[in-house]
Amino acid sequence: MGQQKNWAYSFEDVTCSITGPGGEFSLSDGGVANEGITLEFNDRITTTYGADGNWMHSVHVAKGGRILVRLLKNGRANALLDRQYNFDMSSSANTGQNTISVRNPTTGDAWVGIGCACLKKPNITYNVEGPMVEWVFNAGIIDGVYGTGTPSIV
Repeated sequence: MGQQKNWAYSFEDVTCSITGPGGEFSLSDGGVANEGITLEFNDRITTTYGADGNWMHSVHVAKGGRILVRLLKNGRANALLDRQYNFDMSSSANTGQNTISVRNPTTGDAWVGIGCACLKKPNITYNVEGPMVEWVFNAGIIDGVYGTGTPSIV
């Protein structure tokens, strides 16, 4: 048998970028907080129950969800996202036109959020330790793959 390789995970390998009519830039180089980036997928099944206890599963084809990007308060990407948010909100033609890519070439993970719209400007907190700033995007589609643990070019 061949030697099994143990792959390590490091958040340092993860890249995240946003592209849209208001600009294109990296989010992973802009002071990502330890809490990182989260992709939340919408439920794709609804279960309905009848009066007699029988059930029915309804499968939805929609692949939407939310993407949460958490940045340090002093992260430069906050100013870039703020400008992009203002541009997106300047016309409904600009809203929901962003694409967010999250990749880890070490593990082969590759995810893309299409039709992304920032829900609102993040809440702002000023405190002793310097808070994180959470940007929340609705995505029309989130699609991608978990990697096989084999490095690849994504």
